Formats: sequence, C-alpha cells, structure tokens
Amino acid sequence: MDSAELLDILGNENRRRILRLLSRKPCYVTEISEYLGVSPKAVIDHLRRLEDAGLVESRTDDQRRKYFSISRNLRLEVSVSPYEFGMKSAYPASANLDVSRCRYVSLDLQFGPESAESRGVNEGDDEGAKVDDSGSADDTDETNGAAVAAATDLADELDELQQLQRELSLAQRWVHGRIADVQARLSDALDADSEDRLHAEVLAAVAGGAATPTEVSRTVEAPKPVVEECLSELADRGFLERDGETEEWALAG
Repeated sequence: MDSAELLDILGNENRRRILRLLSRKPCYVTEISEYLGVSPKAVIDHLRRLEDAGLVESRTDDQRRKYFSISRNLRLEVSVSPYEFGMKSAYPASANLDVSRCRYVSLDLQFGPESAESRGVNEGDDEGAKVDDSGSADDTDETNGAAVAAATDLADELDELQQLQRELSLAQRWVHGRIADVQARLSDALDADSEDRLHAEVLAAVAGGAATPTEVSRTVEAPKPVVEECLSELADRGFLERDGETEEWALAG
C-alpha cells in the first residue's frame, strides 16, 4: 500500500491504540472494545481498515470466534525539513542480508540468527522437552537447562539489537540534520536570493547518477518539462553539461 495511504490510516488515534494492543497479544473484538472504550461496531470498522491495508489479519479459534493479530513487520518513515518532504514504507530485509556490502554502515554484533541453535535448542526441541514417565530427572534438568540457556542468549541478543536500533535512530537524526544543512548551503551556492530549491535537488540528482530528464524527474518527483527547463538553466550557468552523443547530463568539469 502507498505510504500516504498508510499514514492516513495510522493518523487515527484509535487505530494506533489497536495496533499497540495487538503488538502485545492477539485479541478478540470484545477485548479491543473494552480496551478502547468504544463500541464493538466501531472496533470492527477500524479493524476492517487495518485489514484492507494489510496490517492486521484475522483467524478463527476452536469456538469459531474471530480474533485479530498484526500480520507483518513494517517500518514507515516520514521526513520533513525546509528542503524535503518524503514518506516511505519498508519491510524487513532478508536475514541473509550481507551488511558488509553497505558502503557507509558497518555493524559489530556478537549474536546471530544461529545463536539459539548453537545452544542445542531448535524448533524441534519442543518434542524433546516432553519427557515421558520413563525419562530420568537428569534428562529433565538437562532439557530445562538448555532451554534456560537459549532464552538467556536470546534475551541478550534482543537487548543488543534494541540498543543498535536506538543508535541507528540517533545516526538517522544526525544525517537528517546534515542533509538539511548541506541542502541549505547548496541552495545558497546556486542562488542566494532564490527561494526555488528545485535547482539544488536536480543538481544532487545528477550527482547521484540520474543522467536523463526522465531519471531526474523520477528522482526529484517533479514534472519532466519543469526538470528539462531546470537542467537547461543549470547548464547555462555552468553547473551541468550534456553529452552531445548520448544527450546524458553530468556535473560540469
């Protein structure tokens, strides 16, 4: 779903409260109604919007009662500054993502997805935990000890990842501030008296590899005719140049 639509859906306080509740446990409509202090009908309407957006899903229990839970992981980001307004939604990257391929980011984590398995506990261990009457007390203690060790490892990993999340958030805030500062200085360098910041965005887009009016238009989210005029103006002022054969744009010099 489009980021703008998601933002509109999440702009409702009761829907945000529903998601907060469902992040703790799956719930029936009656539970949500009591938590919010609103009628079941209103809750059903909110849940329908959240289901349509793909944020919530429903299942039926043994008594044919419908309950709801959050269906997926999603991150919604909004950036607002005097030089930028943008929204984007992102889903979790693959667990096999090679972070070393990132040019500007490096992570130092002591734990990995295999940490629980290294303790000898995996998805099949639930069966091993069911000791029959012939099982010894030592076997039970050993199984419990492995489960405790695995839980301890996972709790440590969760804490480390939450700390990493806070540090990345701090880094994002720093980058956001630096971007606004550089955009301001770039606008001043292009024309200190101009309030039209599109020239700075177009110049940055070309610096980032957008070589045709279509690519630049897509990058800065501006109409192609406006972008073409902007490219010509920047070329006339000596900031850009166009290849005579390919007609692709590049920074001058």
